[in-house]
Amino acid sequence: MTGRTGPLASKPDGPPTLDVDALLDDRGTRIVVCCGSGGVGKTTTSAAIALRAAERGRKVVVLTIDPARRLAQSMGIETLDNTPRPVPGVNPDGGGSLDAMMLDMKSTFDEVVESQASAEKAAQILANPFYVALSTSFAGTQEYMAMEKLGQLDRDRQKSGRWDLIVVDTPPSRSALDFLDAPERLSSFLDGRFIRILLAPARGPAKLMTAGLSMVTGALTKVLGAQVLRDMQTFVAAFDTLFGGFRQRAQKTFELLQAPGTAFLVVASPEPDALREAAYFVERLREERMPLAGLVVNRVHAAAPGALSADAALGAAEQLADSEYEGDVLARALLRLHADRGRIVSRELRLRRRFTAAHPGVPAASVPALSTDVHDLDGLRLVAELLAG
Repeated sequence: MTGRTGPLASKPDGPPTLDVDALLDDRGTRIVVCCGSGGVGKTTTSAAIALRAAERGRKVVVLTIDPARRLAQSMGIETLDNTPRPVPGVNPDGGGSLDAMMLDMKSTFDEVVESQASAEKAAQILANPFYVALSTSFAGTQEYMAMEKLGQLDRDRQKSGRWDLIVVDTPPSRSALDFLDAPERLSSFLDGRFIRILLAPARGPAKLMTAGLSMVTGALTKVLGAQVLRDMQTFVAAFDTLFGGFRQRAQKTFELLQAPGTAFLVVASPEPDALREAAYFVERLREERMPLAGLVVNRVHAAAPGALSADAALGAAEQLADSEYEGDVLARALLRLHADRGRIVSRELRLRRRFTAAHPGVPAASVPALSTDVHDLDGLRLVAELLAG
C-alpha cells in the first residue's frame, strides 16, 4: 500500500495489529483523520483517541462534525461551536491538553469569504440569498468546510504552537468518500459551465449575449423565477474573483491530507455495508497516495473463552424442549440466547476475515460492544483503553 502504514505488531493468525499508542506518541503524527460511513462510531473514536493523546502528553484539538452533539455531552461541555474550547477533567499529569470544537458550516464559509474578499464585496456576498442557500444546504458544502477548517487549524498549529495534534471527526455522510470528493465537487460547481452561463451577462457587453445564451437564460427564468436568477447572477458576479482561491485552497488541503504527518483511521462496525464502505475508502486512500494508519472496528461481539458453540447450545436447548420445569425453561431460554449471540460472533468474524483477505496489510484494532452508551470522560477513557489493546 502506498503511503505510511501505522504502527503495528505481528499477529500470526490475523491482520497486523494497530498500535494506537505508538501512533499517538509519535510526534511526527500531526493530524489524525477518523473516516467511515455514518453510524459506525467515528465521533466516539475521535473523542477517545483525542483524550488518550492529551493524557499521554500531546496538545490536542478535536474537530467534530456531529449534529447529535454527543461529543459535547461526553466531554462535559454544554455547547460546542466554531471556536476551540478547553475540555475540563483531562488529567494534567502528562503535560498535555485537550480542546474541542464543532464545525459551524456557514460560519466557516463566511470566514473564507471575509478573508478572500474586500469588506464591501464580502458584505455583498454574505447578504445574497443564493449564497445563504449555498453555504447552508448545498451537497458537499459540509465536507468542504470540514477540510477548510482543518486547513485553518493546521495553519494555527504551525503559527502559534497551541496544538501539536489535530483529530478530525469527518461528516456523517452517506458515503465515506464524500469527505475526499467534496472539495473537487464544490470547486467544479463554482467553476462549471452553468456558473459561466450565469456570469456571461456580467462579464461582457450585451452584444456578446448570443441568441443561444438568451434562450438558456430565458429558460432558466421560467424554471427558477426572475428574482432567483437575478440573485444567482449577482452572487456569481461578486464571487467570480474568489473562484480560483477556492480551487487553490482545496488543492492545498488535499496536499495536507497526503503529507507524512497525517494518519487516516478508517472506522467501521462489523456489518456488511460498513466494512464494504471501509474497503472502498482503503482503496481510495491507496489511489490518492494518502497515509493509512489502520482500521478500527467498533461494537465487536466476542465469544467467551471455552463457551459452547451456537450449534451445541441449540442442541442442548432441544434436549430440554419437552421439559416444563421452571429451571429447565430458564436454561432453555438462556441456551437459545447464547446460540443467537454465537451466530452473531461467527457472522462478524467471517466479515472481518473477508476484509482482511482483501486487504491483508491493513493494521486493525477492535473495540468490544459496550453495555451502555458513552456519555462522559470515563466512558471515553474506557473506549480508548480497549482501542489501545
